Amino acid sequence: MADSVRADGRRVDELRPVSIEAGFLGHAEGSASIRAGRTWVLCAATASDRQPFFLKAQNTTRGWVTAEYGMLPRSVGVRLQRNRPGGREAEIQRLVGRSLRAVTDLERLPLHTITLDCDVIEADGGTRAAAITGAFVALCEACRWMVRQGRLREIPILAPVAAVSVGWVRGRPLCDLDHAEDADAAMDMCLIMTEEGGWVGLHATAESRPLRDDQFTALHELARAALPKLFAEQKRALGLDPERPFEARALLQP
Repeated sequence: MADSVRADGRRVDELRPVSIEAGFLGHAEGSASIRAGRTWVLCAATASDRQPFFLKAQNTTRGWVTAEYGMLPRSVGVRLQRNRPGGREAEIQRLVGRSLRAVTDLERLPLHTITLDCDVIEADGGTRAAAITGAFVALCEACRWMVRQGRLREIPILAPVAAVSVGWVRGRPLCDLDHAEDADAAMDMCLIMTEEGGWVGLHATAESRPLRDDQFTALHELARAALPKLFAEQKRALGLDPERPFEARALLQP
């Protein structure tokens, strides 16, 4: 199965070419551009010295990490209405925010909020996975900036998090679906995990028919095999050794 070739020449278990560039924006406290094939997402982190109202009401010093997600009007084949997020966008931005909070020690982000804006410049499938993977890099950049500015004592990141899309398309499991494959999938799944293999999220939907356990397992195995390549790209973008396990303190080394 792994030797089968897809329309773009990839094997069924192969990621599209992935590149991540940290520090893409000059004004943001942290930022990252991530490209996966033709999909391109820009992630920008904004650090503020205030808590959301619900944390203030709890009388806690715990910080917060949240996200917003949107698609530019011509990120797809027809023009989208600007500034009119729908249910899909709201669902994805909640997923991004939860994924990042799962790997952040909010107690070590006291009285601060970091907002990740994930804007899709061009969409060709896998935008939510790219948003999560790129937003983690932007979050690290923002935390590094905050420590150097004296706004935090230490980097509050617990582990890297990344995501990849997989799907069951025309009788076979495929990794990192492009738009055409996603539109033809009997089921598509976004699997979100830490570098150590901890589960952060699983977003899966049957589009035409339910999947059996063995088919679900095949998708899971494809995704887990692909994720190490994404973690390596994240570390490379952050100036870390891609061959070594992630250490938050390494973000502060010259």
